[in-house]
Amino acid sequence: MFNFLSHTEEVRQEMLNDIGLDSVDDLFSYINKEIRVKNNLERIPEGLTELEAKKKLEKLAGKNLDSGKCASFLGGGVYNRYIPACIDNIIKRSEFFTAYTPYQPEVSQGTLQVIYEYQSMICNLTGMDVANASVYDGATAAAEAILMSARITNRNKAIIASALNPDYKKVIETYCDSIEIEYLPIIETKTDIEALKAKINDDCACVLIQNPNYLGTIEDVFAVEDICKNSKSKFIVCADPVSLALLKSPLDYGADIVVGDIQPLGVGMVYGGPHGGFIACKTPYLRQLPGRIVGMSLDRDGERAFTLTLQAREQHIRRAKATSNICSNQALVALAATVYMSVVGPQGLKEIATVSTQRAHFLADNIDNISGFKVVNSDFLYEFTVKLDRCISIDQLLKDLEAKNILGGINLSTKFSDLNNCLLICTTEMNERDQIDKFIDSLIEISAKYFNSKCALN
Repeated sequence: MFNFLSHTEEVRQEMLNDIGLDSVDDLFSYINKEIRVKNNLERIPEGLTELEAKKKLEKLAGKNLDSGKCASFLGGGVYNRYIPACIDNIIKRSEFFTAYTPYQPEVSQGTLQVIYEYQSMICNLTGMDVANASVYDGATAAAEAILMSARITNRNKAIIASALNPDYKKVIETYCDSIEIEYLPIIETKTDIEALKAKINDDCACVLIQNPNYLGTIEDVFAVEDICKNSKSKFIVCADPVSLALLKSPLDYGADIVVGDIQPLGVGMVYGGPHGGFIACKTPYLRQLPGRIVGMSLDRDGERAFTLTLQAREQHIRRAKATSNICSNQALVALAATVYMSVVGPQGLKEIATVSTQRAHFLADNIDNISGFKVVNSDFLYEFTVKLDRCISIDQLLKDLEAKNILGGINLSTKFSDLNNCLLICTTEMNERDQIDKFIDSLIEISAKYFNSKCALN
């Protein structure tokens, strides 16, 4: 496997020693053994013609169970939402699709205007005063917000809700290695507010809460606001932008910084990416935003003009004064989100969130009546957590559902050590009544199979 790498065996072993590992296999041990290559890769086959390659790739792609061929109830940060056809047409226009960073405003007015409109729309959604031009994803946005808070407060501690997206927590732990991080426990799918009162002190730079949290529950954010005010810690809220069409604005409950992922806004799931992260904040913290900000002014003829304004990054200013080493933004993804919000509009986004929520509660009510299944949260929008009876194997359940062309949810035991046999289920506007009915009927059938066999033996 090292035939084409310049490092010697000694250098590789030295690098492994530095990170506390014995072998390269240990480096990839986190990957599920079921999907890891067990033998050496086969020799690269002979080349194919374009037609042959197309047919072979289509055959391979046909093995995938994608959301276009099944009923998907997956959520957890990546959502199967309807994408208006116009979005693809616009983002593939050559002037957008091939554009790089708009350093030259005289030839980049279109791209700059889009980013400016994107920033304005994010501010409207979150209630914040200013937003940046986007960062890589929601996880990066959350990590950058913590670093922002540390700079603003000159403190070195962050308190984070354990019910935050687990992938975000991993990125934060890597990204913010200079920050002391403490996690708040979960009580019945909700963040323990009493634990926050006990942990917070004058060393705390910020408190980060996801609302609704990863388990789908709407948090007691107003209580968090009061606690943060008393300690003068910054309040960071991580939010799904679609949920903001129904819930109170983060401004209403005192958020200082709002972050999240714009994937639900007209961006496809496409194998888990691409994503785009948003960061919005109050005006006093403007100069601590990472990346770049597009501003609007007037040109010499008095016409409206756009340009990159604040760029507190290491490419433009002294490294010691840079707010971040992020040197780019997700301009194309932000464009898709901007077109989506323009086409859907405020009322349309509210209808999408409402329909998704109504369908989730209908599904949850029916699942709660099935033997062996218990919905454990009540305050939720379009995602909720289900606890399965110990007689029901969650892995086998998901395989049985997959055989029926249903992606039944996320196994939470792979994300949280104390949530054994729990399933995270999500509905969107894409889950119509026939899909929901099929899901319910399938769960009833599977429940009967388990309780008539395995559970009966106990």
